[in-house]
Amino acid sequence: MGKSSVLFRVLYVLVFCLALPGIAHAQGADSEEGEDIVIQATRNGRRVQDEPIRVAVIDREEIEEKLLMSPGNIAMLVSETPGVRVQVTSPALGASNVRMQGLKGRYTQILADGLPLYGGQALAIGLLQIPPTDLAQVEVIKGAASALYGPAALGGVINLVSRRPGDAAEGELLLNATTRNGQDVTGYVAKPLNDSIGASLTGGYGRQTAQDIDGDGWANLPGYERWTARPRLFWSGANGARVYLTAGAMSEDRAGGTLPGRTVANGSAFVQDLHSERFDLGLNADLPLDGMGKLQLRTAGVTQAHRHRFGSTIERDRHQTGFVEASLGGTSGGTTWLAGAAFQADGYRNHDVAGFDYDYTIPALFVQGEQDAARDLTLAASARWDWHSEYGSRISPRLSALYRPGSWTIRTSLGRGFYAPMPLIEEVEANGLSRVLPYAKLRAEVADTGSIDIGYVKGPIETSISLFASNIEHAVQLREVDATRVTLANAAGTTRTRGAELLLRYRWQAVTVTGSYVHIDATEPDPDTPERRRAPLTPRDTAGLVAMLEQHGRGRIGLEAYYTGRQSLDDDPYRSRSRSYVELGLMGELVLGRVSLFVNAENLLDVRQTRWDPLLRQTRAPVGSWTVDAWAPTEGRTINGGIRFRLGAEE
Repeated sequence: MGKSSVLFRVLYVLVFCLALPGIAHAQGADSEEGEDIVIQATRNGRRVQDEPIRVAVIDREEIEEKLLMSPGNIAMLVSETPGVRVQVTSPALGASNVRMQGLKGRYTQILADGLPLYGGQALAIGLLQIPPTDLAQVEVIKGAASALYGPAALGGVINLVSRRPGDAAEGELLLNATTRNGQDVTGYVAKPLNDSIGASLTGGYGRQTAQDIDGDGWANLPGYERWTARPRLFWSGANGARVYLTAGAMSEDRAGGTLPGRTVANGSAFVQDLHSERFDLGLNADLPLDGMGKLQLRTAGVTQAHRHRFGSTIERDRHQTGFVEASLGGTSGGTTWLAGAAFQADGYRNHDVAGFDYDYTIPALFVQGEQDAARDLTLAASARWDWHSEYGSRISPRLSALYRPGSWTIRTSLGRGFYAPMPLIEEVEANGLSRVLPYAKLRAEVADTGSIDIGYVKGPIETSISLFASNIEHAVQLREVDATRVTLANAAGTTRTRGAELLLRYRWQAVTVTGSYVHIDATEPDPDTPERRRAPLTPRDTAGLVAMLEQHGRGRIGLEAYYTGRQSLDDDPYRSRSRSYVELGLMGELVLGRVSLFVNAENLLDVRQTRWDPLLRQTRAPVGSWTVDAWAPTEGRTINGGIRFRLGAEE
């Protein structure tokens, strides 16, 4: 009996264990309104439904679902949000970044409780090194957020909000294994130390054996071994004051490229590996001031060290970020206001390739205000002034409005932001700096973004449609100089993105069905000709359908289907446009008191890019890559399963 057949039998049993008791319970239960979700990423602490800026929220329930599918990292957690795409940037190491509404991944800022704990510019490999175990919710802001968070947030923000200790000690332990010889162990414990202080500790270990699935001698699935640890301390005062202190440590060894005894087309081995270490420290304090509002203090420090190997080339580097911010905010009548100052320093050192080091300092001032202009109308404005040590004075404004007549919600937003170019754009980060020629001083990238969001909620039906657009001037592009060298330059024209998102959700008793569709039309100047071209690796059409049956205290079972349309490809010798494809997934969890058993299957149809074309090139690309870009899954069907233990307080 095949693995898929066994999986379907296991899930068939889960349906009988969950569906009938769950539906019977739901039919007899009164419908209850969910808890209010308070947004941290916009700084004012409003409920998500009252926030003029549209914020997509992934709550704890959905986090737990994705935790069973991918315990080791947050890539799957964020990838299934409409308008958000996780793009593999290095087929050799599996590194990925987050693209918001068709924009490059370097424009997305990843924060933890509002702090840049993963660096001023989140590296592509970092997405695979953040476990979701201790997250309470994830907040996603799409579009220019430089008015809130500076130049690193040109395309949007993902804010990871941590779980807080409750009134009693609690914990959980998760053990996971995959059919691709991968294993994960993650743990979380939280405990109140007294009436005002609580602490938590999250830790994890994961490993994966390198897998050559198509037999060409190249690892389609890289091997890795990683451990993470994050202690947190929380203090709450009687007057509403809150202080949060966190520290984090991570170490990982990741290896891909050719397997032992195998070679690329020129007859040589090309092993690609990466050793990473990251240490961070952060503080977040909210201190009410009698009659003066609330003082917010944030500070963080991060250091990351890497040792890259690209065949016979070694590159060692270090990234460092320091951040401090103070703001004062309050509410007067129907007006909520905030004003503050920030300072950030970003540094990069490459010990083996000269000419690309930098030290940036960025002092900033920012203001923000929201006004309840009428019963159903809220207006918001924010602006930030940054003095970048390399790119000078920049002002980033954002205007937003919220109108809520009855069951409808209408939001509109306009914003401008800038991005300070760094040498490690996606293609360079994946292949190293050894083939990049020194370049003239780059101009700052500047983006104008706008969106209109219309939502409707009535009983079990929830639907929304979003229209969005962005123009980026001076976008940095990779240009080929000859067969072995490349350089960086600003695009000679505007990078334009236009698109729409559609979401429809229906809840019936214990069942939730969610459908989504995203259309993106993205074009950019061709770096090699005077013409324009479709932005590479940006599907024009994507769609998803998710059905979930969930019963609290019993478990869940879900089915997912995702469609990815054609993508324009850059420098691919096998084709200029990708194939479209469909992925199916199936998961189930059975809760037995404080123990739960889970099984999950990804890519049931075994879709693989190498079923259509080789992944390996016959000649090495000028940037240094031996592979084409990944435009479809490379690892094929994967099944994982395991056991989860809950300790202490009931949820």
